Amino acid sequence: MAKKFSELRATMAPESRARADAKAQRLVAEMALSELRRARGLSQEALASVLHVKQPSIAKMEQRTDMYISTLRSHIRAMGGELEIVARFPDGAVRISNFAEIGDTAQVD
Repeated sequence: MAKKFSELRATMAPESRARADAKAQRLVAEMALSELRRARGLSQEALASVLHVKQPSIAKMEQRTDMYISTLRSHIRAMGGELEIVARFPDGAVRISNFAEIGDTAQVD
């Protein structure tokens, strides 16, 4: 008989649970746009509809390695999120605020 995950987790040593939790957080914190879209339960077609573009435009954007910040912001907002740009340094992190002033005029190509 299959065991519930909660039962298996309860038998793990605290150190093992902590390592598993840390790894899960790393995996969730780093996702490609296509993985993020799927994790949000959206199809390319649904996202394209929200952005008023065609589905191939979403596929093309998800393959890009370089894009305008305004384009990425529009994509993230269409998934229900907000984009923040953060610079991390050894002595701390700084949220870059001047990108918030850019208008939302960009469209997905």
